Amino acid sequence: MASFGTAFLRTASRSSKQQLFQTTAKRSFGSTLPSSISESEVQGLFHLWNDALATGNSDTVAKRYGNNALLLPTVSDTPRNSYESIKDYFDNFLTKQPQGEILESYVQIGDCGKWAQDNGIYEFTMGATGDKVKGRYTFVYKEEDGEWKISHHHSSQMPEEIEPKKAAGASYVNAEETRALFDLWNDALATLDPKKVAARYSKDAILLPTVSDTPRTTPEAIEDYFVHFLKSKPQGVIESGVTISDEANWAKDAGVYEFTMGATGDKVKGRYSFVYVFEDGEWKIAHHHSSVMPEGVLAASTKLAEVEKIVSA
Repeated sequence: MASFGTAFLRTASRSSKQQLFQTTAKRSFGSTLPSSISESEVQGLFHLWNDALATGNSDTVAKRYGNNALLLPTVSDTPRNSYESIKDYFDNFLTKQPQGEILESYVQIGDCGKWAQDNGIYEFTMGATGDKVKGRYTFVYKEEDGEWKISHHHSSQMPEEIEPKKAAGASYVNAEETRALFDLWNDALATLDPKKVAARYSKDAILLPTVSDTPRTTPEAIEDYFVHFLKSKPQGVIESGVTISDEANWAKDAGVYEFTMGATGDKVKGRYSFVYVFEDGEWKIAHHHSSVMPEGVLAASTKLAEVEKIVSA
């Protein structure tokens, strides 16, 4: 078996890989005593592993890992902590014909060079499809029987790339913006103009109002409800609520609000659900369900029943 020094010199002689070392970042760590391995040599260990990938042979790749090695692979949830399980992972991964290139590298060397670590970002070109995939990596190397092997390998996808993608052409609101949509509706109430309030609702909106048994499913029916409700001069404040936001053309706000009736000074709490949609360039209310607080209603009903029982006795 070739020594590390021989293998490294052979690998590092490739001009493209020498150029790679010049562009990667480096960081030293650990003992100040002389080390048996340099930073560039640690980075060269990646190429031994990458050359093993190029063989397409999972046994060759698995043998780059040391005794008791642990692999946390990019596209499998299962930790691999044996030769057999590591080989099994590469049985599948090698069908993609991957070849890697380090884009950023941060090297740490400790314990007088008895172990070394290379961390950073690499990119694979999948020969089977031509796809390019970036990932983050950690390699921990230890010397075993005169050869540097991978003791630990953790590979992960770039987290920002795997976050849910926003649909092209769609509109989004965050939690704060979703809550602010209530203020637009409340400002419309302040005008005391039922047409302006009804205009806050979408074309096919459904309103299940607080003080009417009748579902309002047309703009005309919604406006009719506010003709009566606005006589109380209501102004609302959200006391508590939960928003669901960052969805394409859709948001939701549900909770408890309280109205002060300007005509009488009365305060009335209720539960609310607003579902908003983006329609004709503007956020509108697609569904509004408002109800009185049930415990107060039930208590009042119970008290009324007790009074009726006494009266009829």
